[in-house]
Amino acid sequence: MTNFESLGVSKPIVATLFQLGIETPTPIQEKAIPLLLEGRDLIGLAQTGTGKTAAFGLPLIEKLIPEERRPDNRTTRTLILAPTRELVNQIAQNLKNFLRKSHLRINVVVGGVSINKQQLQLEKGTDILVATPGRLLDLVARRAIGLTAVRYLVLDEADQMLDLGFVHDLRKISKMVPKRRQTMLFSATMPKAIADLAADFLTDPVKVEVTPPGKAADKVEQYVHFVNGKNDKTDLLKKSLSENPDGRAIVFLRTKHGAEKLMKHLEHVGYSVASIHGNKS
Repeated sequence: MTNFESLGVSKPIVATLFQLGIETPTPIQEKAIPLLLEGRDLIGLAQTGTGKTAAFGLPLIEKLIPEERRPDNRTTRTLILAPTRELVNQIAQNLKNFLRKSHLRINVVVGGVSINKQQLQLEKGTDILVATPGRLLDLVARRAIGLTAVRYLVLDEADQMLDLGFVHDLRKISKMVPKRRQTMLFSATMPKAIADLAADFLTDPVKVEVTPPGKAADKVEQYVHFVNGKNDKTDLLKKSLSENPDGRAIVFLRTKHGAEKLMKHLEHVGYSVASIHGNKS
């Protein structure tokens, strides 16, 4: 059975992983970690929930820990870009768990919170910066952070970043980081737009794939129900909700009118429910 030490992860970090209850590498970790430790650029195709953060995070930590010299003020050695505030915070927290007894400094840059506070946090230099592209560019414009010292660049959930319209921001950032760097791109799918992005960002990348395109993560269960009409659908939905009283649900509908109508019906029969659509503020 493969273990983290056989992949090249050092004993102290293996011990930390063991304390976190992580003993066996996932398939994406098993394939990616040795290649990233070699310094290769990498395209990783894997769904959310397959352990991608450790797949790129552990090699980064291994490379950064031996460096005794602190990063210069308002610079970062490692830049990890992700599409949403929630994902950025999740990545940063996972990395902090891996770095329990390390001197490495991790900072987070996202929208929706005070930019002045983030500017102060970046003043002393950062080993690993996890950011959403838009807020990062805001801070670059303020000269709160420079990207000329970046040696490791990670694009996580790249397909989501393109879906959310970050492609222009990513191309701006690519011109700010040094050409000589190690780059890692992770995506659930590989449409042409991602292939084009990879061609711009990566140099002679190796591609690893652990799930066929479109396959859901192993922790996700999927079901299909065939029904006759609209009333049957509503009855089936209520039955599913009542069978899972502790769960939460998101229901997607085709029209705003349909969403509002279903919301009012579910509210009428006793569910706590809200609707979101384009006719609302």
